Amino acid sequence: MRSLLVSTYEMGRQPFGIASAAAWMRSAGWDVACVDVAKEKLQEGRLVAADLIGFHLPMHTATRLAAPIIAAARRLNPAARICVFGLYAPLNDEWLRSLGADAVFGGEFEEELAAWAGSSFDRLRTSKAGSAFDRRLLPKIHFLVPDRGGLPPLSKYATLQMPGGGRRLVGYTEASRGCRHLCRHCPVVPIYDGQFRVVQPDVVLADVDAQIAAGAEHITFGDPDFFNGPTHAMKIVAALHAKHPAVSYDVTIKVEHLLNHRDLMPRLAATGCAFVTSAVESVDDRVLALFDKGHTREDFVTAVALGRASGLTLVPTFVAFHPWLTLASYCDLLDTIDQLDLVDHVAPIQLAIRLLVPNGSRLLTLDEMRAHVGAFDPATLAHRWSHPDPRVDELQQEVMAIVGTRLTGDRRAIFDQVSALAHERAGLGRPMPDPMPDPKPARDRATVPYLNEPWYC
Repeated sequence: MRSLLVSTYEMGRQPFGIASAAAWMRSAGWDVACVDVAKEKLQEGRLVAADLIGFHLPMHTATRLAAPIIAAARRLNPAARICVFGLYAPLNDEWLRSLGADAVFGGEFEEELAAWAGSSFDRLRTSKAGSAFDRRLLPKIHFLVPDRGGLPPLSKYATLQMPGGGRRLVGYTEASRGCRHLCRHCPVVPIYDGQFRVVQPDVVLADVDAQIAAGAEHITFGDPDFFNGPTHAMKIVAALHAKHPAVSYDVTIKVEHLLNHRDLMPRLAATGCAFVTSAVESVDDRVLALFDKGHTREDFVTAVALGRASGLTLVPTFVAFHPWLTLASYCDLLDTIDQLDLVDHVAPIQLAIRLLVPNGSRLLTLDEMRAHVGAFDPATLAHRWSHPDPRVDELQQEVMAIVGTRLTGDRRAIFDQVSALAHERAGLGRPMPDPMPDPKPARDRATVPYLNEPWYC
């Protein structure tokens, strides 16, 4: 029995979801081949030869990129079993089935995927196997150590750029899935609905050990929020640091959790945490309430101060453009980033991110959102929306044009250009800087560590 597991995009990371699925499929007796089309060419012959083809869809971009490959797989190999799995699979269940998928698996997919793979062909064709977008109680599984055999080496993926130059090979793992919180704009929420599942510490640490043996000098923990289970999280990083003291890591933590567990921030720094990503999203308290983020503008300011006092680099991310933005409030966002001395901490793409409203988004429960949003658009896999002030949409397109061609450029130079443009459009005055080429690579000017793969969803 031959299976092919396909990853299309995972933000420059070696795909954990493919490696985890491979471990379960190989344990069930399948001959598994893996391909990451973001890093290598997929030969049609591999689609033709497979009895089962699975696509990992952990995010919006990956799902859109997978569409033509799913359709090609169904055309070239009509007898194959085809499944999709990952966060964005159940959000787009009907559309993915229309392309040729037989089964759709969402949260905690491994056990169900392996069971489905072993099902009879007849039952496969007549069932709605794995359709998980139903707010059900997700299983608690005992994970297997991910099997990364057949994936491109870590040297093909993103690296950690260090201040003043130098870089480290990066590994990626997950210590937990899901989230206890219900932020309205978050794609985790429609699938997990407040549920949180841990990956057993011995599995996480074995996966980390294997990646370090393969050359990793830094580990990214891809948990939606590392402090959903702070005791579990700290146990893992303490063990990592004890065994591999020279290896650094990064995590993602809500502002709310940083404040509630401020006593743990020095321990993160002491165990080698290079930076903490936090989905700040906005500095407008009304917007934060609409998103149900659980923090305020002042909380964000406090978290920045706590991070600096603890020796932690805080990396904020934003949903810069949304229906409630004004030209003036966008300038306020930029001014706040500047005043908090965070310009070098913010990837330029964050200044252009536009709110994405996928199927099942809790934002659609708000009258304030429904006033702006249209029907679901299969072409974009999102509900389209337009800003009531066309100048805001025009500014977003102008900002994207600036950052889209300079994703790894000098952050200060790009920020200054965006800020000058925004203040000019808002009538607040600020001379536009003269565009000039970056005199040397951005990595040589970095003041904080960062991964060299731009952040997308």
